[in-house]
Amino acid sequence: MTGILLAAGESRRMGRPKPLLPFAGWTVLEELVDKLRRAPLDEIVVVLGHRHEEMRPLVRGDNVRTVVNERYADGMLSSVKAGLAGCCGQASAFLLALVDQPFVRVETLRGLLAAYRQGDKGIVLPRHKGEMGHPVVIDMRYRAEILQLAGDRGLAELMDRHPADVLRVDVDDAGVLRDMDTPEDYRRECARQPGS
Repeated sequence: MTGILLAAGESRRMGRPKPLLPFAGWTVLEELVDKLRRAPLDEIVVVLGHRHEEMRPLVRGDNVRTVVNERYADGMLSSVKAGLAGCCGQASAFLLALVDQPFVRVETLRGLLAAYRQGDKGIVLPRHKGEMGHPVVIDMRYRAEILQLAGDRGLAELMDRHPADVLRVDVDDAGVLRDMDTPEDYRRECARQPGS
């Protein structure tokens, strides 16, 4: 199983790169890589783009590597495709995580992976209080189809095409919904952390 962590965006509304923000004693990027490593996953591919030179030194560890999405300004789907291109050929599925959601619990990641492995669905989504969130697990049988996607709907289009193959897993983890887009979001979320 591969983890793909999207960390390529420009963070325009934040005003500074979200992956480099201080969080829980290190950076948001390091927090997410650590959680993915503890999931555990066979490999982790971190997709960088904007200011990738500053972020690459923070991505360390066995079976963790980076790819650079030169087309990061084209949006999230371009980073998904870059991450898929960087995966090893042996993975059965990938867990797609977003760098601005460092609050997701490791137990939630493990639960999503278990739901994929134990079930027969190719797309697994977390659901918290009726609302869908991230990360998501997607079977590699959809790899070629994802690489052919276009437009601004991204993976939502894939899920619309295959509704019978989507499993929604109820989780007691608001972290699957909480993200940080603005400085206000960041301050609020930091205030929620233990010891703050």
